[in-house]
Amino acid sequence: MILVLAGTTEGRQLALELQKRGYPVVASVATDYGASLLYRAGVKQVIRARLTGTLWNETLSAHRVSVVVDATHPYAVEVSKQAMEACSGMNIPYIRLERPPAQLPGHQLVHKAAGLPRAVDLAFAMGETCFCTLGSKHLEYIMEKAGERRVRVVARVLPDPQIVAKCIDLGIEKSNLIAMQGPASREINRALYKFYRPSVVLTKESGVNGGLEEKIAPALELQIPVVVWQRPKLDYPVKLSSIEEVLTRLHGIIGGNGLNGTIRE
Repeated sequence: MILVLAGTTEGRQLALELQKRGYPVVASVATDYGASLLYRAGVKQVIRARLTGTLWNETLSAHRVSVVVDATHPYAVEVSKQAMEACSGMNIPYIRLERPPAQLPGHQLVHKAAGLPRAVDLAFAMGETCFCTLGSKHLEYIMEKAGERRVRVVARVLPDPQIVAKCIDLGIEKSNLIAMQGPASREINRALYKFYRPSVVLTKESGVNGGLEEKIAPALELQIPVVVWQRPKLDYPVKLSSIEEVLTRLHGIIGGNGLNGTIRE
C-alpha cells in the first residue's frame, strides 16, 4: 500500500492519479474538511487522523504501507519530521513531494522573514490592520501578539466549522473572519484588500499553486506592504517537485528497489 500524506492540492491529485493507475493507495489528512475534499475528488480510501507518536507505526503496520509519499504543506514541518522518523524506523521508503517555490518580486514593499516570530513582528510594526493568510494553525500565537501590539487581524482560513469556531474563541471578530477555500484570484484578493484596507498582508511562501503571486500582485498595486514567511528547511532523503517525478520514482521502487518488485496491499 502507498500512503499519501495529502494535505495539499498536489497530494489529492497524486492520490487520485495513483488510484486511476491501479496502485493500492490510501490518503491521510488531519481534518474532516480535508477528508471531504479527497472524497469529492474521487479518492476512495482515506484516513482521517492526526498521526502522532505511536499512531504512525500503528497506521503503517495496519495498512501494510510499503511507501510513504509526503505531500503535506511546506510548513507542516512536524508532520514531515515524524513521517521521516517513522519510515526510517520501519525501513519504509519515504518520498517528499513539495511544490517548487515561487519567485518573489524584487520590490521594496515585499519583505522576507525567516521564522514566524520575525514575520509577525515585522508585519505588526507596519500598521494597525494585518490581513493574515497564514491559516488557522498559528493563530493562537498571532492573536496573542496582536493583543500585545493592539493590532487588528483579518484572518482568512479554510471554511471548516471547527476552524471558524476556533477563530471566534480566539477573539477574532466575525466581521474580520474570511472563511474560504483558496487559492483566490487576483480580483478576489484585490476586492478583499480594498474592503478591509489592511496596513500589511502577512502570508507564506506557498508556491505558484498556493496563489502567492495572486496575493502579492494586487497588494503592490494598492501600495500595501507584504511580509512573506519563508519556508522552513528540512533535510529530506528524497525530495521531488512534480507528480510525474513521483510516479517515475515509484515505478523504480516497484521494479525492485527494496520492495522485491511488489507493493504490499
